[in-house]
Amino acid sequence: MKKIVISTGGGDAPGLNAVIYAVAKSAYLRGWEIYGSKSGYRGLLDPDELIRLTPDKVEDIMPLGGTILGSTNKGDPFAMPVENLAGEVQLRDLSDRVMQNFKRLDFFCHIAVGGDGSLEIAHRFAVEKGMPVIGVPKTIDNDLEATQRTFGFDTAVSTATEALDKLHSTAKSHDRVMVVEVMGRDSGWIALNSGISGGADVILIPEIPFDMELVCRKVNDNELRDKHYAIVVVAEGAKAKGMENAIGKQGEAGRKETLLGGIGSWVAEEIRKMTGKDTRSLTLGHLQRGGSPTTFDRLLALRFGGAAVRMAEQELFDHMVALRTPEMVPVPLAEAIKSRKKVKLDSDKLLTAREIGICFGDA
Repeated sequence: MKKIVISTGGGDAPGLNAVIYAVAKSAYLRGWEIYGSKSGYRGLLDPDELIRLTPDKVEDIMPLGGTILGSTNKGDPFAMPVENLAGEVQLRDLSDRVMQNFKRLDFFCHIAVGGDGSLEIAHRFAVEKGMPVIGVPKTIDNDLEATQRTFGFDTAVSTATEALDKLHSTAKSHDRVMVVEVMGRDSGWIALNSGISGGADVILIPEIPFDMELVCRKVNDNELRDKHYAIVVVAEGAKAKGMENAIGKQGEAGRKETLLGGIGSWVAEEIRKMTGKDTRSLTLGHLQRGGSPTTFDRLLALRFGGAAVRMAEQELFDHMVALRTPEMVPVPLAEAIKSRKKVKLDSDKLLTAREIGICFGDA
């Protein structure tokens, strides 16, 4: 009997449980055993943290947000934060222990569900340690170039759009400028899609360094049209012209990237100073990761999970499942993690936004 293990790493996303559901059900129908590794690779570091995913264990999880396996941003076995006897946190390479347990438990495949960071770790295990790995793309930012869509993105955009819809009424009631910070480290897909759908006046994204004078000009132009409020959507990775780095703070040990956040408050304060308008800011943060996945994300996640098991059956390892409409296709992991998908400045969505009067702080 073949045994496979599935892990969910990085930030959580709506649809993770649907992937687990599809993998577990598909594996069971093939007569395989399927195990889930808690918190990324923790189950492969400590087999007591493995869960046998029988059909009854996954029966009702498909519509649930989050992941029943748990997830972590600090779970790289090649650089695992470990506290020593002196109470100091040091990074240790525990990848050999992972491989020892993987082989001892007789797993023939690891299905790694995650974003670019998690998939990079999976690829490293495949290349350096010989682990049979299949990747499933997961990021609410939708910033993996190799796949047209990632699950979780549609739900995140829906959540942000719903928030913008509600903010219109309170902004209008008080003649306020409302600045909403959404996720998007290097790519502005959530800001762009929710901003257009939610009727924003200004959208600020990482791909376009913005000029605060032009942003404030748009706010003042609203006054000339007898619109005494404004909605500004800003991606967490957006930067004003002249800013060397996005606003954020250094993360904990075991995190390679800076924890972004704060650009929304900065933009709100600049608007208040430059226009005199009553301005407030709101950071949606992890609200975008929560809740039940939309129908689109649920179906997409199920398709990813089913395709991953088919690839395992074909022993097509060191590849990631990618959506290339209308099919699910295998893409080498090396290609999948090579580049991020950016908003193209000549894209139809961005052109449409400009044509309906949305400002991007560059003109």
